[in-house]
Amino acid sequence: MHPLVNLKVPKGSIAVHWFEQSSFALKDSNGTIVLIDPYFPRNRPSDRFIHTEPPLDESELSTDFVLLTHAHGDHTCPESIRRIWETSNATRFIGPEESVRQISSETDVAADNVSEIGAGKSAELNGLTVHAVYAKPPAGDPSADIGPPDVTHLGYVVVSDGVTLYFSGDPINNFAEHDDLISAVAVHHPDIGFLTNHPTEGEFPFYDGCVKMATRIGLKHAVPVHRACFVTRDYDPEEWASNFPAGGPEPLIIERNTHIIYNQKSWSRI
Repeated sequence: MHPLVNLKVPKGSIAVHWFEQSSFALKDSNGTIVLIDPYFPRNRPSDRFIHTEPPLDESELSTDFVLLTHAHGDHTCPESIRRIWETSNATRFIGPEESVRQISSETDVAADNVSEIGAGKSAELNGLTVHAVYAKPPAGDPSADIGPPDVTHLGYVVVSDGVTLYFSGDPINNFAEHDDLISAVAVHHPDIGFLTNHPTEGEFPFYDGCVKMATRIGLKHAVPVHRACFVTRDYDPEEWASNFPAGGPEPLIIERNTHIIYNQKSWSRI
C-alpha cells in the first residue's frame, strides 16, 4: 500500500508526492487523490532509465482523478493509465484533446470517465479546483524561431483548501518572455510551482529562464521537476537552486519518490 493511502492531511494543507520526471500525486484533507502525468513503465532498461524499478505499483494507490498535461509518452502513458483503471473504474481522466483521443484508442477506460479540457477552462475535483493554462502557445513563437508544438501543451493551477499549486507541464523555452502565459498563471496567485527546466536542452526554460518564470509568476517556492528518470535528460537540482537570488522565490528540492505536506505558512517532509 502506498504511504499516501493512510496519510492524514491537516486542514489547510495538501500532500504532494513527486515520483520522478513530471509524475505527481496530490492528497487533500478530504482524502481526494489526484495523479498528474502518471508515468510508471515497467520495462526500464538501464541504458535509458536511471532507476530500473518504477516508483509506483498502480494497484497500491487508488486514484480519484488523473490530470494529463499533453500527449507525449512520459506524460500520457497508456500502460499506466490501463493499470490505474484496473485498480479503480471510478477514476476520472482529464486532459487535452490528444490525450483524450489516446486514452480512447489505446485503453479500455469508459468514455464517460474521460473529459477534455482546454486552456482557460476549469474543472472541479471533489473540492479541488483545477485551472488549465497553456504551457506552450499553439503557434509557438515565430519571433524566437520556435515552431508550433506537435500537440496541445497545458499546465495546471490546482487550488485546494487555501493552497494554490502550479504544475508547469513542459513549458516553451522562453515562457518568461510571454506576458500572456505568465499572467494566465499569476492571476491565480500560486504559492508553489513545479517547474520543468533543463540547463542545456533548449526545449524547456534554461535555469535562468526558470528563475525568471518563477519570479514573474510570483511564486513563494519553486520545485525542479522533469528529472531523475531518464539517463540522458537528468540535471543537478542543487545547481538549478544556486541560480535563485536571495529575496526571490525559494528553491525547494524534493527527493525522488517522496512527499511533502505544504500549506501557505510552512512545508514539511514526510
